[in-house]
Amino acid sequence: RAVALVRTVAPTDAVVLLRGESGTGKGVFARAVHAWGKRSQRPFVTVSCPSLSSELLESELFGHVKGSFTGAVRDKQGLFAAARGGSFFLDEVGEMPPALQVKLLRVLQEREAIPVGATEAIPVDVRIIAATNRDLEEEARRGRFRSDLFYRLNVITIHLPPLRDRREDILLLVESFLQRLASDNNAEPKALSAEALDAVMVYDWPGNVRELENALEHAWVLTRGDTIDNAALPER
Repeated sequence: RAVALVRTVAPTDAVVLLRGESGTGKGVFARAVHAWGKRSQRPFVTVSCPSLSSELLESELFGHVKGSFTGAVRDKQGLFAAARGGSFFLDEVGEMPPALQVKLLRVLQEREAIPVGATEAIPVDVRIIAATNRDLEEEARRGRFRSDLFYRLNVITIHLPPLRDRREDILLLVESFLQRLASDNNAEPKALSAEALDAVMVYDWPGNVRELENALEHAWVLTRGDTIDNAALPER
């Protein structure tokens, strides 16, 4: 259902909000929205909101002018400007500091941004895709996330269920990851034994797709032959 919704909304410029637990593949779906859209030949830029301090995140997103703060020795173009014509993926947008939420709201409403230390706005021409593992409605009720920003982001919401609730995808993911491991390592393909596949299918995968991918890489590296047995999988 999520894939079908992505295919439907990708050709538009509607804001997309991807929701789900960590590791459910929100980044993969964000790239699919871009790849299947009309901006696919333009840049796809990603920013992880929790990975930078508030000051660095503001400068990265909006750019700055020379002298606007200590260390700003030259003008810097922000990533919104660098992504012009393409798609901009805000990963874990629920972690964005309140002061920057105001500036992001301006981008969504006015399609413009003001670099740090500047007085004039620059136009912003990007398709916004955001992702969160937080309950933004609850965050807004508690005053930790702007409700007006939430409504601007919540145009098209795509919920990605945890892997434990879509076990039919596990086999497809296993095959895809094992093929990629073989290709990346220029090696012959490897396959799970029946016992190993049973273990993979019944495990709940609290880390979702990311945990599955890491577990298969772990097992792939430890397996000499072409069959990955149960002992090669992580102990958990």
